[in-house]
Amino acid sequence: MTTTLRPTEPLHRSPDGTRRRHYQVCDNSRPIGEITLSTDPRHGPAAALVDELRIEEPDRRRGRATVAVLAAEEVARGWGCERIEADVPGDAEAALRLATALGYEPRSRIMSKRLDGTPPPLPAGSRARTMTTPEFEVWRGQAVQRYVEAGAARGLPATRSRELAERDQAQMFPQGPATPGVRLSVLEHEGTVVGHLWLSPRDGTAYVWDVGVDAAHRGRGHGRSLMLAAEAYAVDSGSPEIGLNVFAGNTPAERLYESLGYRTVTYRVRKSLK
Repeated sequence: MTTTLRPTEPLHRSPDGTRRRHYQVCDNSRPIGEITLSTDPRHGPAAALVDELRIEEPDRRRGRATVAVLAAEEVARGWGCERIEADVPGDAEAALRLATALGYEPRSRIMSKRLDGTPPPLPAGSRARTMTTPEFEVWRGQAVQRYVEAGAARGLPATRSRELAERDQAQMFPQGPATPGVRLSVLEHEGTVVGHLWLSPRDGTAYVWDVGVDAAHRGRGHGRSLMLAAEAYAVDSGSPEIGLNVFAGNTPAERLYESLGYRTVTYRVRKSLK
């Protein structure tokens, strides 16, 4: 058995340095599947991403996917990448076992929950309201700084991270907290602001882009209240589902979402190529 990758198109190069190429997975020159490899400036200049991997059913469970992934890793090394990431469907146990066996570790997961159309009530003394413009400016600055710090952890220069964050915010909040379709809210408990929430559409469903409880008010159930407020906003917008991303190792958040009925849709895994 000789499993190789055969390019089906020229290497795409964007002005920002992003690369992308689609390959056939071949066994002795016979096409048996496909895989796409790319890079994304948001993941850092030295990170590759396996966008999709598919092996035809008759050729599965024969080690072809393993060889295809290892071959993709060699391509990524040739591109100068220092790590590689991949998305694994939440119900694809075999694929997750393969990734683990090849040395990939969890980075984050996308979770979602179906909504029944009834907005859940908040606990007594708590209410969610739209951010004021001054509150938005404070939150915006903090969000940009968090993006810069996250980018630094992925090897992205601070200037590039800040540029991406500022550009994205300008596109997503052209009217600040009053931007149509966007919910930028704060949670008050007995008149004191204790947390914030950013909810807006993604792929046809409501998506929690940012949620957090202020440090001085953690451990008192306000995180659950914020998520209930998010669900209420999603129901109000007519969305049948709500989703979010949670980073691996954030155990309190993972437990909270699981207790609220969220299920894992996608695992993002990564591996060092050094």
